[in-house]
Amino acid sequence: MAAPDPDRLRRQISFLLEADKLKSVLRRTPIADNSRLENSAEHSWHLALAALVLDEWAPAGSDTLHAMRLVIVHDLVEIDAGDTFAYDPAANVGKAVREHAAAGRIFGLLPPDQAASFRSLWEEFEAQETPSSRYANALDRLQPLLVNFEAGGGSWVTYSVRRPQVLKRMEPIRRWMPAAWPHVLEIIDRACAAGLIVVDNAVTRP
Repeated sequence: MAAPDPDRLRRQISFLLEADKLKSVLRRTPIADNSRLENSAEHSWHLALAALVLDEWAPAGSDTLHAMRLVIVHDLVEIDAGDTFAYDPAANVGKAVREHAAAGRIFGLLPPDQAASFRSLWEEFEAQETPSSRYANALDRLQPLLVNFEAGGGSWVTYSVRRPQVLKRMEPIRRWMPAAWPHVLEIIDRACAAGLIVVDNAVTRP
């Protein structure tokens, strides 16, 4: 057996302490009781739980444990890059550059083999080319939809989000979790009827 490598453990602990900062990154989406905004660490945990609960609806060939790895890692770059609001086109300019730089620094805290492995997980999630990453991305769109609706509109109301924007954002669910799509449409239609999402021909709220 090889002797323990204290530097390896030091780097792993350093990474874990850095990852704790994700708890301080606030998202635009509230928690379901609308008492406060959720943070990105809570969002990642909720996605991991969703991957476990909803695995019977996952795309063929998806691996639930691997999808859980993907969602746990996918938002760590927000420690440096921040949470970019999906419905803000201006904020999304340069997002990929910011997040790639963050991935290099944050995953680089780990020992080289783990740094490469975690970076690979993050890149797989972003590429959306494998069944597991497609499942993970579909869940990443479903979770905010559910909590926004439960919270009485959440970021939809705050930012006067329109129905076409929400439909476009939910597209990974339609493509890769089609059995869930009717439920998604029902939520969107109910939100529009309640004035939580701006319908296509409505005047945007000030």
